[in-house]
Amino acid sequence: MPRPRKIVVEKYLTDKETANLEGTWIDNSFMKHPVIDFNCDVYYKDENGEEKLLLKYRKNSFTNTLIRNGWNSYKDLAKPSRGRGASAGPIDTDSVYWKKRSLVGTKKWSTGYLKPDGNISKMKVNNQVASNPIGFYESSKNFCSLPCRLTHFTRTNYNKFNQGLPFIQQIDNMFRKLIPDAYKKQFDRANMKPHLKIDGTAFSTITINRNFRTALHRDAGDFKDGFGNLTVIERGKYHGGYTVFPQFGVGVDVRSGDFLAMDVHQWHSNTEIYETKEDKMYNDTLDYAFKDNPEVGTVGIYNKYTRLTFVCYLREKILNCPDDIHPAYLTESGHSKLVIEEDKDKDKDKDKDKDVDKDIVKEDIVKEEVSA
Repeated sequence: MPRPRKIVVEKYLTDKETANLEGTWIDNSFMKHPVIDFNCDVYYKDENGEEKLLLKYRKNSFTNTLIRNGWNSYKDLAKPSRGRGASAGPIDTDSVYWKKRSLVGTKKWSTGYLKPDGNISKMKVNNQVASNPIGFYESSKNFCSLPCRLTHFTRTNYNKFNQGLPFIQQIDNMFRKLIPDAYKKQFDRANMKPHLKIDGTAFSTITINRNFRTALHRDAGDFKDGFGNLTVIERGKYHGGYTVFPQFGVGVDVRSGDFLAMDVHQWHSNTEIYETKEDKMYNDTLDYAFKDNPEVGTVGIYNKYTRLTFVCYLREKILNCPDDIHPAYLTESGHSKLVIEEDKDKDKDKDKDKDVDKDIVKEDIVKEEVSA
């Protein structure tokens, strides 16, 4: 295998100019270098002139067997979410999803709306996209108290989660091989809470996205001394979806079985994902892989092509979790609801324990901000 090419880039936008683009769509015009579709290490120079690693990209890092394993295990786990923050992009008032609702207080990428009872929603939400975390999560208190736990859809898809671990462990292998210093820090940190890490990895959590074009954002909530890890599984044909760092003018065409290690704390986004006429002709020969209802209006998922992205990381606050956690929160669930404790400071008149609908837990309680 030829040696990876090394590229050193400069900042084409100031920090302020880049931050002002948060939550907006980034297109090919921000790329000042040819799109990266070859093995490559990209560095940038900081204010002291020192080279800092931005990304390492390796093509064909997974066998076909592992790709099939990942697809069969995880293709159905990118569930709809309205909690993806700036990465979900500006509220699209003309979309199928929002046309069915009366919006209140819309600003950039978030909005309130009128509920069926005429009251305004308590939380601001974002465009609904197919994006969902699996693995472990720290405790959270948004309207209710959720303990440190396996995420809901991990517990209700427990066998599939474990079935796909060889695929996730190969992501870990690539991380260890390409970014050894950051890997050791993250691995050691993850092992401080071994009951809350994914077996055989330095990860606690995986965010799975389906046909999700992210707007400009930086990841939050992950271990700051680690590094971002991304791979793609695709079905059918499409163009675009480049992972772009507009401040540095670079974009990467991450395709099925490729691996991208990236500094997720730098501003990044995706270009539009689209079909050419030739792509559509091919995709029309495929059976539908999913049973989605277009009337719901989740962004991007009603085409026959599929771009699944996997973002693997260690949650920063996992370290704050207790060593002893009730086994019910760490093992398979046989039902579709979570029993949680209400936040008494929010509503003292509520009963202590409530069954919360899984969609409400996912969309309106747990807010995710890690994406690709």
